[in-house]
Amino acid sequence: MNFDYDVVIIGGAFSGAATALMLTRKRPEVRVLIIEKTTAFDRKVGESTTEVSSCYMTRILGLTHYLGHHQLPKQGLRLWFSNRSDQPFDDCVEIGTRYQSRLPGFQVDRAKLDSHMLDLACRLGCDLWRPAKVTGFELNDGNGQTVNAVVDGEERTAACRWIVDATGRAAMFARKLGYFRPNTEHPINAVWARFSGVKEWDSYEWRERFPDYANSCRTGREWATNHLFGRGWWVWIIPLQGGDVSAGIVYDSRIFKFPEGPTLGQRLHAHILNNPVGREIFGAAKVIEGDVHALSMLAYHSEKVCGDGWAMVGDAGGFIDPLYSPGLDFCSYTSYYVADLLARSLKGEDVTERLHHYNQQYPVTYRSWFESLYKDKYYYMGDADLTSAALLLDVSSYYTGLVRRVYRDPESAFLTLPFTGKGGRFARNVMNFYNRRLVALANRRWATGYYGKRNAGWRELYDGFVPDRRIRKQILRGLRRWCKCELVNLALMLRRPVIRAEQGSSGIQVSPATASTGAGSSAL
Repeated sequence: MNFDYDVVIIGGAFSGAATALMLTRKRPEVRVLIIEKTTAFDRKVGESTTEVSSCYMTRILGLTHYLGHHQLPKQGLRLWFSNRSDQPFDDCVEIGTRYQSRLPGFQVDRAKLDSHMLDLACRLGCDLWRPAKVTGFELNDGNGQTVNAVVDGEERTAACRWIVDATGRAAMFARKLGYFRPNTEHPINAVWARFSGVKEWDSYEWRERFPDYANSCRTGREWATNHLFGRGWWVWIIPLQGGDVSAGIVYDSRIFKFPEGPTLGQRLHAHILNNPVGREIFGAAKVIEGDVHALSMLAYHSEKVCGDGWAMVGDAGGFIDPLYSPGLDFCSYTSYYVADLLARSLKGEDVTERLHHYNQQYPVTYRSWFESLYKDKYYYMGDADLTSAALLLDVSSYYTGLVRRVYRDPESAFLTLPFTGKGGRFARNVMNFYNRRLVALANRRWATGYYGKRNAGWRELYDGFVPDRRIRKQILRGLRRWCKCELVNLALMLRRPVIRAEQGSSGIQVSPATASTGAGSSAL
């Protein structure tokens, strides 16, 4: 049959542009149309890349030169804990790496990155309708699909063999086709903004004031994704090229209530200033007007992600949590898989089995990723001991499973969704177990008044993570810290529950400790 295009991609940001890039590189003769609703991309979240998404961008998409010249390098994760708002900065707990990261990572301005990728796709021959509003679509399986859009006030219709939904959180197909499912087990919300005038983490002033802090680390703290933690919430601090800083809070509405205030930006700034680390960094900072955003119920997924003639990529298929920055990982896996599937179909191959696998495996990957890393995690976020153990085990598992695989053979690794097969099931079960235990230990600490007691007076800096046998060192470190927490829990079993007064949001958002936490209450 004759169509206007072989593929129409709705959405021209990272996932849509990446799908177009890979498809046109695999099959240059394919006719691709990208429909983008905005005149210019804004600076969305998802600014911090992981080792997996960085591998995709450098090894698969070939963006190493661009990223090195136009974005910032990332120096891993850095976690900060406190237990009262007036705590001295140099008494707060710091957890992170001592040296520079072994693998590439980036702090990206998403508006610039998305624009660059869309430009690359257009240079390879993709057509672009922009700004364009999609007003409807019709799916007819192998008989062809149609997309209706308004471009510059003119109604247009494109007929094609395949439609790709890359609309992000708008999740056009999932909502229109009835497959959209909110993740009610994970009721998290986010408020974020960009700030100017944020203090430098590695300044001469700080070296003078806090010499032990400055001398303990061999890499720049400012280039890391710095996190402030409390019970039920965490704050990200991400530098952007040009000097602006992205900062936002993600919180579990079952545990934490976002403080009141006249505007969202002022409420976010006030919360950060109520934390001793945040107060040092953001004391003279200003919210950039017009760059404040909020989202509720962040977690969702689509029950079905493809069919004959259509597929979803990136956030259009689902999203879990911004902690550990998994969003671009999902975008990487799904855009590469769908691009390969479409290239095979347009070559004349039967892709029925590949469609079935994508529909079957995506919910498994989503559910496994959620349960292994995020389910009820916000209950122990405010305790440095428990979160330190989780960080070491979580990142070590990530390196052992996904990072090692993508760097060994990226072309084949990105065609396999995470948590696939026996190895994936084993990893999921192990991670589920220790995550549930840490939740249970947090509940015991909370009930007995021990929660966050060790959020002062120590610093844990380790060598870093590498995707080979040396990762065992970090696994053992995480296991030792977990075991120490279990020993503390045995002693806490002899304590009676206590009631504490409200302390605010600097380290622990406190309420009567005898109240049920709603998670892990059946464990010791």
